[in-house]
Amino acid sequence: MGNSQLPVIAVVGPTGTGKSDLAIALAQELGGEIVNSDALQFYRGMDIGTAKLPVAERGGVPHHLMDTLSIRQEASVALFQAQAREHFADIRARGKVPVMVGGSGLYVRAALDVIDFPPTDPAVRQRLENEVDAQGDGNLRRRLAEVDPESAARNLDVRRAVRALEVFEISGRPFSSYMPQREYFAPALQIGLNYERSALHEALEARVHKMDSMGLAEEVAGLLENGLREGKTASRAIGYQQYTDYLDGEISKAEAISQTVIATRKFARRQITWFNADPRVSWLNPTEPDLISKALSLVGLANEAPTR
Repeated sequence: MGNSQLPVIAVVGPTGTGKSDLAIALAQELGGEIVNSDALQFYRGMDIGTAKLPVAERGGVPHHLMDTLSIRQEASVALFQAQAREHFADIRARGKVPVMVGGSGLYVRAALDVIDFPPTDPAVRQRLENEVDAQGDGNLRRRLAEVDPESAARNLDVRRAVRALEVFEISGRPFSSYMPQREYFAPALQIGLNYERSALHEALEARVHKMDSMGLAEEVAGLLENGLREGKTASRAIGYQQYTDYLDGEISKAEAISQTVIATRKFARRQITWFNADPRVSWLNPTEPDLISKALSLVGLANEAPTR
């Protein structure tokens, strides 16, 4: 089967499991190009804390949808969907294979699945955010439980709870009603990477310490000078928020590292829960022998019976 007929290959799973390395290896083997689906790697200047591979370490493989936003901008999953699919089509038109990589679950689904995005209204969202700032989120969550009990039961963080109530106010439909069925927009294969839990925890702690030694504090300091606090998404990113507190003198460097480790582990658990819920993901352990060969075997099986 020619490269233009291969499915979109998505390498997914929790942070710190070597997704980028496998994606590059697959792209090299299959004649592919990479489309990024890590929402934080969209941001220019957020390099160390997002584990963004330098150009010299990308194996000569073209990478798309990296460094596309300033730190003041807010990422849009609907815009990402359109951009990712444009890149898929362009890559295929050149006889190459689209290889998507990243652990931002909603962005992965947006690119791969049939999905209808709910409407948005910045004025409504701002009003709800102002209400939370002034009164806390208790009343907002009570209203959400009345109109969208399914979303409320998911124990959303404040930002997502605001978004869910925004959608209801605009459309009259609960946010949960927009959740898609698991149906691929076009043939696709999801390869998930994950360690055994204790090994993952150790890897994530080592990763945070490595980021610190690489100069994460200096990276954050530079971003603060260029408006990091003004970015609703970028300023809340794991590592960047903790190191901002450190640079503001609110916590020590050791506390920033410790809090980043804890937040990263919690984030990895959420990612695992998200991707485990999708039965279409084929899981591999990144430490097992012949990882690339096993991943290529999955590509071959996907060709024989395209995944829906």
